[in-house]
Amino acid sequence: MALSNRTLAGMKQSSWIRQMFEAGEKLKASLGPGNVFDLSLGNPVAEPPAPVAEALLNLAEKPLPGMHRYMPNAGYTHTRNAVAGALSRELGMAFGGEDIVMTCGAAGAINVALKAVLETGEEVVVLCPYFPEYVSYIENHGGAVRKVPAGKHFLPEPDSLENSIGAGTRAVIINSPNNPTGIMYDDSFLAALGKLLIRKSRQYGRPIYLISDEPYRRILYDGINFASPAKHYTHSIITSSFSKDLALPGERIGYLAVNPVMEGKTEMVNGFIYCNRILGFVNAPAMMQHLVSALQQMSVCVAGYQRKRDFLYHGLRSMGFNVVKPAGAFYMFPQIGDGDDIGFVGKLMDYGVLAVPGSGFGAPGHIRLSYCVEDEVLEGALRGIKKAVG
Repeated sequence: MALSNRTLAGMKQSSWIRQMFEAGEKLKASLGPGNVFDLSLGNPVAEPPAPVAEALLNLAEKPLPGMHRYMPNAGYTHTRNAVAGALSRELGMAFGGEDIVMTCGAAGAINVALKAVLETGEEVVVLCPYFPEYVSYIENHGGAVRKVPAGKHFLPEPDSLENSIGAGTRAVIINSPNNPTGIMYDDSFLAALGKLLIRKSRQYGRPIYLISDEPYRRILYDGINFASPAKHYTHSIITSSFSKDLALPGERIGYLAVNPVMEGKTEMVNGFIYCNRILGFVNAPAMMQHLVSALQQMSVCVAGYQRKRDFLYHGLRSMGFNVVKPAGAFYMFPQIGDGDDIGFVGKLMDYGVLAVPGSGFGAPGHIRLSYCVEDEVLEGALRGIKKAVG
């Protein structure tokens, strides 16, 4: 066999999200695109804000000298400074350009961070439900995954969280607002997590890093403000992208940010720069760095996503689903009555609806629905779900 055993095993357990997306393409060929209502992939239907196109046109018509050449592996200085300024305003902390490394999306950022800090066999804690590819990212760099089960409202029970962190723990990954649930970890939870990690770091004589994956940080509803883990724990690392707030997922532009008060942050950033290069990313896309540096105040229309959230939430509740109302992102994670999430996803396909089973996110008994789609897709999906529940 040409492929390695590790690759074959990974392919066999590949992300349910992608499996459903590919199944959807076949379903569209069979039923016709207008009869398939795809809520499987977080691929924003919203177009980027108008200034994005204007900035791209300006770069095309008035190219900067050397605009397409290599740059320092950390990224352009003006882009790093722009990202640092936006973070400082949003989080109320004094980030500098030296705290930022531009990356190929948030996925690239997480892989760079894990490559930089992990020794073979060390553990990384993930909170259920979690973005499925975290598991592959951790295993990419020789780490072992420790999953913490979800408790009420998708928050881990304190005892389960504490017991998951031991002498072999190197990092914890959190994602807020969360994919797949849409919940946001609030200040009280993050403060308790920060205290726990401080205590555990002292107990084991080395820092345990908190990697905060924040691509949905600007997509929040009902007037709530983002709660930052960086305020509660000095050994925190932020990973993010412009895929969601600028609707640019295909451009693969993101960044890493170290807590500006982290001890040894210069060595950490230098490690990120090195890993960015040797992992083959080399640097974040040049054109996109120029683009986003001038768009730090821009974001998609969150009100549109909130309206879609409310429509889907009330529709599911009217059918009797138990579902937590999302505080942000654009996913909903209803509970399935008999707990058979995989079976229910298969049943939904009979009615042209594509969803993702919660088993793929470490939380069986739920399904993930992505509502960053056209209104008519949401409407058709609710009709199909209603037929599926009888």
